[in-house]
Amino acid sequence: MKAMNSIDRRDFLIALFAMTLVVLSSNILVQYPFHHLGLGDYLTWGAFSYPFSFLVTDLSNRRFGTKGARQIVYVGFVLAVALSIVLATPRIAMASGAAFLVAQLLDIRIFARLRDRAWWLPPFVSSVISSGLDTAIFFSFAFYCGALPGLGLTISDMLGSVGIADRCIALPWVNLAVADYGVKLALAAFSIAPYGAILAVMRIQPQRA
Repeated sequence: MKAMNSIDRRDFLIALFAMTLVVLSSNILVQYPFHHLGLGDYLTWGAFSYPFSFLVTDLSNRRFGTKGARQIVYVGFVLAVALSIVLATPRIAMASGAAFLVAQLLDIRIFARLRDRAWWLPPFVSSVISSGLDTAIFFSFAFYCGALPGLGLTISDMLGSVGIADRCIALPWVNLAVADYGVKLALAAFSIAPYGAILAVMRIQPQRA
């Protein structure tokens, strides 16, 4: 990514703030089931906020190229995890951090491969694939309270062995993961409209690196 001017720095800071806000708020909201319409066993409030992190990543990729998008992911990862340790729980912070980093970097790679296709295709395809990986990593780590197969230890036991006090939040994580991914798919489609609108407003020119 070329040297930033004042407008580049402003947009970079806006993207970084948006990423940190989305991830931090989602790490707090994911602890609260969405009880409306009888969906308490299937959704948390975080399901409605976290998918927008992929919108931020895809806009950053289009605005700054892959290198700039990775910088936003790395810095956003550090800030969000650090704040989540204080405002959420250590387990959720670690689960979120691992899922976020792996999935967002995959999103950037897929987006880059599809960059020259139809304008709507890179953000949609990259979000659909990477959000599936994000969901699998996060929910299997954050809310699984049983013993790990072959180890006979729970995640809480393992964290306790290295001095990290953990309280597992017992939620139906498989149901939550399936429903969460369904919401992510819906929002991936929904986000195409604001993605295109923001591109037009900001007059973003594609950058490759």
